[in-house]
Parts: sequence; structure tokens; C-alpha cells
Amino acid sequence: MKTRLLFIVNSLCTGGAEKQVVSLLNQLDPTRHVVTLVYLKEERSLLGQIDRTQCAGGIVGLNVSRGLRLAAVREIARRIDDEAIDVVVCTNMYALLYGWLARRLARRGQALRLVEVFHTTLPGSSKEAWQMQLYRHLVRDVDLMIYVCQAQADHWRRWGLRPRREAVIHNGIDIDHFTDRWSDTHKQALRQRHGFTSQDLLVGLCAVMRPEKAHVDLLEALASLEPDAAARRDRTNRTPSRLCALLIGDGPQRAAVEQRIRALGLDDRVRVTGLLQDVRPCIAACDVMVIPSRKVETFSIAALESMALGKPMVMTDIGGARELVRPGEHGWLVPPGEVPALASALRRMQDPQARRRMGEAAAQHVRRHFPQETMARAYERALRSLLGEPVSLGSGWAMRS
Repeated sequence: MKTRLLFIVNSLCTGGAEKQVVSLLNQLDPTRHVVTLVYLKEERSLLGQIDRTQCAGGIVGLNVSRGLRLAAVREIARRIDDEAIDVVVCTNMYALLYGWLARRLARRGQALRLVEVFHTTLPGSSKEAWQMQLYRHLVRDVDLMIYVCQAQADHWRRWGLRPRREAVIHNGIDIDHFTDRWSDTHKQALRQRHGFTSQDLLVGLCAVMRPEKAHVDLLEALASLEPDAAARRDRTNRTPSRLCALLIGDGPQRAAVEQRIRALGLDDRVRVTGLLQDVRPCIAACDVMVIPSRKVETFSIAALESMALGKPMVMTDIGGARELVRPGEHGWLVPPGEVPALASALRRMQDPQARRRMGEAAAQHVRRHFPQETMARAYERALRSLLGEPVSLGSGWAMRS
């Protein structure tokens, strides 16, 4: 008999947690599960990436604009009863609020299992930190909390989150989709289109332009590293090189970021792509990828994608960064908000042989440990265990009560 799953996600916008849900849905075994997907807010840029044959129960948008919409709670409860749902899987705390309330309204609420997949370690704002005081009470009724890295699980245990059971399952990605198949000619043409040469050390940052992503920290680091012409010559002592940046994406802070680029005199060394449907060619054209975030990052999907494309990483040491990047092997980790440390790490990336070695090691690391298939099988084992089925231990997860 198939297990009936109902997934609740805040939206289908292009974000790490949302991408993880899409990857998971596309990989679940349809011979074992019947899946319904509910997304609360009408942001659905990822909708086209979902394999609809994997969602036999349907994909439903509830048109929630903000706050708590009781009609949406009632609709989820109705579906729980009408579809005889066995497990509700919520992604992050806002979705959990809806799942928790719907469980209390549904007639089959006592038989239902409630799962929370949590993607946050440090809240992105004081409002989110305050909301966690409410959510910690909801978590007590969660039958299974899934953390996306061990560091996150350790943090929230210390903070006092007490679900009935918990597991750690790392995020995974589509390895084949994030394999570098672009020629050097194509990469150089893309670089030239943005005003960069083959001699430039091109640093990429792929993220929505929001304050916690700390684009300005990268700009400050670049500005501090502008050397004189003699120091910028490569080992042949003939060709000057520049340290440049390609900011891949868009967002509410774009105007402020562009203003800071001008104020720091970086107009000739930094470009902003704007929103792209496919970021892979731009990542492939970069030499190094950077994630300078000060908050929010827990087990970065963007880092996994960049590493799979063979890019060494410079990341802030927050969340599960140490479970992803081994310093000196796959890149470097720096303290969040410390621009001099970020600049120093970028300076260490100027050796092309070291970059090549770390990029190759990064790609191998992600292919070996973080394919989406491994993630999906770990989720299936966790759900089967939750429902009382016998399961064998495997890679990618750990369960504790």
C-alpha cells in the first residue's frame, strides 16, 4: 500500500529550500508514494521544474499573500481527510504553522504524522527571531524534525527545540544538470560580453540581492585588493590581471549594491547580470565562487551547485559550511562579516594551479556525497521508519528520538 504524502511549502520561488523540495519530489519512488504538493504564496518560478507525474495527488496553490489565511488552513485540512493523507511534510516554520493548524482541524489528525524540514540556523531578521519563540511550541508536536546539516541540529538542540524525533539529512542536487559542459570558447565569449578578459581572476556570487547575503562585503573586499600595476602582473611578468566579480541574480537590494559599486570605483571590475533563467553558464565562466552571507545559510544549495560545476568556494563559516567545504581542499572558510579575512581568502585564490586542484576536488566531493538520489533515499527511509516500517541504515541520514 502506498504512503500518501502532502508537502507544504511557502512558495515555489527560486530559493534554496524551495529547490530542495523540487529535487526531493522529482526523486521520490512513485511505486511507494502518492504525493500532493501545496504551495502557500503565489510565487511559482520553479513550477516548471517539477515532474508532474511525481505529484499524482496534484499541485495546489492557495494564494496566501501574507500572515495567516484561515481559508487556506481549512483547505489543507479538507485535503488531508479527502485524500487520506498519512504524512504532512512542511518546509520551514511558516509552512509548519499551516500544517500544525490543519492537523488540528482534520478529522484524521490523530492518525496523521507531521514532519518539519528546517533550513534555517541563524534567523535573517529580528522578526524571524521573535517568531521562533512561537514556533518552538509548535515543534513539540512535530513527529519528525529533519535538519539539513549536523551543525544546524546541534544549534537548535542547544536553543531548546524539542521535536518527538529528529534526523539529519544533507541537501542534494541534480549532479548531471550541474556538470560543466561549456567549452573554453563559450566561457571566454561570456566573459568578454561582460567586460572581462581571460587574464582576469573572475569571482562569482550567485544569490538573491538581500541584506543577509552580504554582497557589499564582497565589494569591500575587492576594493581593498586593488593592487598597483606591478603587483598585478602574472608569473610571466607580462600580462596585467585584475580581480573582478560577476554578481549573478537580482533582488530588492540591487539598487543599493549598484550604488556601492559606483562609490567604491568598481564599475570596471564588477558586473550585475540581473535575473537569469539558467545561471550555470555564468558560474562555469567564473574562476571562483563566493558566498559571503552573514545569516540564513545552513547547507547551501548554491554552494553545492557551484562545486558540482568544478568551482572552488570561498564561504563564510556559518551553518553547515564545514560539512561541505574542507578548508584548503575545496576552498576557504572565513568568519561572517570580516572583510579583511574575505579579502585574504580571495588573494589566496590567485594561484591557478591551486584553483584547479580545489575545483576538481570540490566537484568530486559533491558527486560522491550529495546527489539528489542519495537525499531522496534517506528521506524515504526516514518516513518509513516514522510510520513503523523496518528499515536498514544507509548513508545520508541519522535518526534520534
